[in-house]
Amino acid sequence: MELPLAWPTTFIDSVLVPHSIFSMFVDTFGRKHTYLRISVTERCNLRCTYCMPEEGVQLTSKDRILTFEEIERLARLFVRNGIEKIRLTGGEPLVRKNFEDLVERIGLINGLRGFAVTTNGMLLAKKIDRLKAAGINQLNISLDTLDPAKFERIARRPGLSLVLEAIDRALSLGYAPLKVNCVVMRGVNDDELVDFAAMTRDLPIAVRFIEYMPFSGNGWSEGFFVPYREMMERIEAGGFRLVMPDRGVHDTSRTFHIPGHAGSVGFIASMSDQFCAGCNRLRLTADGALKVCLFGRAETSLRDIMRKGASDDELCSAIQDAVLRKKASHAGMHAIAKADDDRPMILIGG
Repeated sequence: MELPLAWPTTFIDSVLVPHSIFSMFVDTFGRKHTYLRISVTERCNLRCTYCMPEEGVQLTSKDRILTFEEIERLARLFVRNGIEKIRLTGGEPLVRKNFEDLVERIGLINGLRGFAVTTNGMLLAKKIDRLKAAGINQLNISLDTLDPAKFERIARRPGLSLVLEAIDRALSLGYAPLKVNCVVMRGVNDDELVDFAAMTRDLPIAVRFIEYMPFSGNGWSEGFFVPYREMMERIEAGGFRLVMPDRGVHDTSRTFHIPGHAGSVGFIASMSDQFCAGCNRLRLTADGALKVCLFGRAETSLRDIMRKGASDDELCSAIQDAVLRKKASHAGMHAIAKADDDRPMILIGG
């Protein structure tokens, strides 16, 4: 086929392909990226041990954090090029001043099907009505323990009652399934697996147990690590039969139904059984860096490109180029653990 001379081209598997095809952000392994996670702040009102280094982090200066106008511009560009779902994260997104205004602006973007927020729940009960009215149709609430004292040890702050209040409020507003994320750490909260599974009996809660992942400064060690298959065995030993339905190609969670339960139990096994082959996610940090892999150190500063006066086409080209450099998979648990020069989790946004 003869290509129009005006079309830039690139090579994939030695086949000449029009660059315009990549308006859907497809990488060299055929993965179509339809999901964007945007961190809106590096700040958080908790100090969770698996996310925040004990000594804290050096926050980026305010003038180098993306403005609402910049976030909205990038969100619109991504949606025009195939992104169907946007999730707002932090830090803790609800601590950003006037966060609800940003949600309302993004919620008006035509073509956006899924609009989500991941939150620790501390401020959610006060803000959830406006978030729902602005179009947030999916909520993830982080909750690592059901014990108040243990909550304070993990989060280095009190607040379990506020999170439980947020869960009740979200359920009352019809968020179903409501996703509850629990990072499992051996000797810390792994004795609560059965208790969390029991939460799904009468409530439409999707509990997702997350394998402890190594990030810079979070004190990860293999001694804390609990693989998802062990979690499953312990939940089933506690009297719950786990039945797995068909799994979608892009699903990060291996979701199981428990017969007779209103909710479900899932396992995000990023370390022991990685799901990179179906990855459809891109990440934008609060300071405007595009990361094509959560565990990758490569970044493209869309902030700098925008602030130099780039057009939307030039921004799109930079995004496409970054996607084309995406690797087949991350380096593996032990290799990631040895690398201490990446951002802490708090500065990535999950």
